[in-house]
Amino acid sequence: MITLVFADALQPFLPPARRGGAWCLAAAPGASLKHVIEACGVPHTEVGVIRVNGQPAGFAERVADGDHIEVCGWSAADLQASHGLRRWPPAQAMRFVADAHLGGLARRLRMAGFDTLFRNDFADREIAALAAAEGRIVLTRDRGLLQHRAISHACYLHAIAPDPQFRELVARLALRPGFRPFTRCIACNAPLAVVDKAEVLGLLPPSVRAHHVHFTRCTGCGRVFWAGSHWRRMVGMLDAA
Repeated sequence: MITLVFADALQPFLPPARRGGAWCLAAAPGASLKHVIEACGVPHTEVGVIRVNGQPAGFAERVADGDHIEVCGWSAADLQASHGLRRWPPAQAMRFVADAHLGGLARRLRMAGFDTLFRNDFADREIAALAAAEGRIVLTRDRGLLQHRAISHACYLHAIAPDPQFRELVARLALRPGFRPFTRCIACNAPLAVVDKAEVLGLLPPSVRAHHVHFTRCTGCGRVFWAGSHWRRMVGMLDAA
């Protein structure tokens, strides 16, 4: 038998009957810590530190009868800590891939300037492959996806709606230093470039031609952007986060 203690941040992933304290488990002989932890319902991507009998341990280590295992989550304060199970890039270098249910969050991250891939038909295997190949952080509310072995960096979103999800992610990953607002297309994720008004004049509504001077254009899909009422609403949303 082994004894497991999960930190408060990880309690929501456990079955209700197992929440609130230490519990014992008959682990299979030679099972890895990763297997044991995920069998309890906690994705490995949500784990920040593991201690076995008081000593730091990695996911690949094998459990032994009588082990006392403490499993801790991670927060913004742990992102660059040497004691954790993974190192995170600085906020300015973070890139994301969002699963099929997080289109609103993806648009908000792009608005803030973060390279964020999203398609509403992404398959789990595609997300895992993109994360592994391009060093992207996976964003999801799918616990099963987070247990994919190819995914090392990910965030489970507890909030349901896009605005609270964005605030949750900004706080958890300390994203504020990486904000580069309105430098990326919210529709296709490509960078924006400043353009002369004359270059896009034929694409502008009459009221915009009359009242606006400064424009950017997506280098991917060609959409044109300017600081209208929608821009002011987006500034307010970023400030609130």
